[in-house]
Amino acid sequence: MSTIMLAAVVLFGLTLAFAGLLGIAKEKLRVVEDPRIDQVQEALPAANCGGCGYPGCREFAKAVVEEKAPCTGCPVGGPATAEAIAKILGVEVVKTYPYRPVIHCGAPASERYGQVQYEGVSSCAEAHVVGVTQACTYGCLGYGDCVAACEYDAMYMRDGLPVIKYDKCTGCGCCVRACPRNIIEQIPFKQTEMLVVACSNKEPAKEVKKVCGVGCVGCSACARVLADVFGVQDNLAYLDYDKYEGDEDFEAAIKKCPADVLIYFGQPKPHYEEQLAAEDRKRAEEGKPVPLSVAQQSADADAAKKESA
Repeated sequence: MSTIMLAAVVLFGLTLAFAGLLGIAKEKLRVVEDPRIDQVQEALPAANCGGCGYPGCREFAKAVVEEKAPCTGCPVGGPATAEAIAKILGVEVVKTYPYRPVIHCGAPASERYGQVQYEGVSSCAEAHVVGVTQACTYGCLGYGDCVAACEYDAMYMRDGLPVIKYDKCTGCGCCVRACPRNIIEQIPFKQTEMLVVACSNKEPAKEVKKVCGVGCVGCSACARVLADVFGVQDNLAYLDYDKYEGDEDFEAAIKKCPADVLIYFGQPKPHYEEQLAAEDRKRAEEGKPVPLSVAQQSADADAAKKESA
């Protein structure tokens, strides 16, 4: 047998041996994926929004099957999806509530002191880095990064603050992640309307009053009325939503608040947007300025500069 033939036979033999080893390894090392993962994924809305805390629906489905995530963890799908997943897994759904965003800042543009015209890109992220666009370093910057991040047309800006259209909001959390000041929080909506402390300023009362007309002063008036759900930490009032049942009588606490920072968030009253439009028309007729977003004010100022140039 020639050298070339011998080499060919040896090479062929080695090929067969390696192929056999690979076949054995494939069987020995094969990871069998639970078929329920595909079933759970099919039950999800396929939004891939990340609101569940996972990169996509597939990863969430795997986590649910592996009992690393609850079947109620999809904020977009809501109770119906949770029921479908529970049926696939053969478990009972623990009562839960849809998580939706709220804004921990209630200061309209007119109540923010020390505002300066920002000449850069109209972006909260940019303005936050600069840090000198307004005196309050905790409150909403008003340029609408959260609105731009929303994929469901569930937010818009009014008078320097984001307004949430809860009938369109899915609770995906994109607005939460877009806010550089972390003033947007997802809370469990145990009722159609939820009370919120609309402030994030943790400075002492004296400093808060210097920068904002409607900032929390940490006086504990709310906590003295309803100590079970209200508290004060770092000069700022807060609500414990784990203890919040939704049937509490908050009227006394709201009346006691000297800064008017206790605000309800949730489904608007009927004809809410029509009422706002009527208010704007009335203000315009009286010669008063119609509320604009900070971003719109900035854009108008830029346009005026170009016209005068």
